[in-house]
Amino acid sequence: HLRGLVSAIKLGAVNAEVTLDINGTPLVAIITNESVQSLGLAVGVEAFALIKASFVILATEDGGLRTSARNRLCGAIERISAGAVNTEVVLALDGGTRLTAMITKESAEELGLAEGGRACALIKAPHVILAVKD
Repeated sequence: HLRGLVSAIKLGAVNAEVTLDINGTPLVAIITNESVQSLGLAVGVEAFALIKASFVILATEDGGLRTSARNRLCGAIERISAGAVNTEVVLALDGGTRLTAMITKESAEELGLAEGGRACALIKAPHVILAVKD
């Protein structure tokens, strides 16, 4: 999970686009308008972004990719734990937080990921779940 402050809310007909400031890096979530209300979200409110590791797509920082994913969080690769099929990659994001991605071992090898190297996490806004403290 990533902790941040709500920096913007754009209400739509059904869904809302909520932007969190995660240590200086914006993270966008798409949630229902009802969820905005029931969570008490407003600019300046602390919230937590929950992101399943398997929803995180990794790319090399110099990949020059243009994607439809709203979120691009870059950082240094802190740890790589390779398994027989999947590999866990922990990024130390530029703002100081950590994000874990679960990708295939083959993808990690093809991307040439290495501890100490750089990578970017791509996360679709609907894959971000928001939570607040009671």
